[in-house]
Amino acid sequence: MGTLSICAGAGVPPWGAWPYRLALAGGWIDQPFVSRWNPDRVGSMVVVGLEPACGYMERCGMATGTRRIAMQRWPNGVPDRPRMEVVRELYAAENEGRADPSGSQDMIGLVYPGINRLDYDAAHEGGVFPVHIETLNDPMCEEWLEQVVNLVPLGPRPPGYHPLGIQRLEPVWIARLGRSGAACFEAIRRRDIGALGASLNECMECWGQLLPHTLRHPSIQADLVGIWMYYRARYSGAMFSGCGGGYLIVVSERPVPGALRITVRRATAQAHDARAM
Repeated sequence: MGTLSICAGAGVPPWGAWPYRLALAGGWIDQPFVSRWNPDRVGSMVVVGLEPACGYMERCGMATGTRRIAMQRWPNGVPDRPRMEVVRELYAAENEGRADPSGSQDMIGLVYPGINRLDYDAAHEGGVFPVHIETLNDPMCEEWLEQVVNLVPLGPRPPGYHPLGIQRLEPVWIARLGRSGAACFEAIRRRDIGALGASLNECMECWGQLLPHTLRHPSIQADLVGIWMYYRARYSGAMFSGCGGGYLIVVSERPVPGALRITVRRATAQAHDARAM
């Protein structure tokens, strides 16, 4: 039963009014212990705000832990306040006393609507918050992304799982990781399915090199690498929603058996560039 997502009915769903966050290529560049070794200085990742049309699985890379804290503080949804102010407050609330803090991309993906590229520079606030956020609120891009992103449910991270046991923080791979996020955002802007799939595949290659336990760990019974290779060979590209499994994000214009579709959370503002102050 752990792999089921329940479709929403009328009114506020039992899983709450807060959006979810989908992380695409570039994940882990938001962590200072990674970005500090980036020879490009600035590295990017992409997050997408999702409408809570379904109750996504816990411990599956959809920022559900951060979301739970947000719903405790603001049960009626995202407060009508400056977005980065809410992000900073939520970051502080979740990470108080934690040795391995959650990255700020979790909070930004929940608070910011649309499709967002987050640019991280370790020289800016220690790499904790992005130096720049670019938001894409183009309706054609949002509709296109909804048509090509397919979520295949696999299952939550197992108890006792920790992704940071082995760290091979080689600068060349960190640079590639940050570039995969930039490539992902441009692919969505151009509505280029081949480039989008390639950026997700590149991100997975980087995860495997930099943090091997994101894909292989004694507590993970599923062959995540085998699953990823199966889908990437048959569709435009694929990556996991988070370390240790969760959902497999499959890029395809063709139906993917057993997959869920996403609904991007729209914003009223036009696409814009913004300093992350």
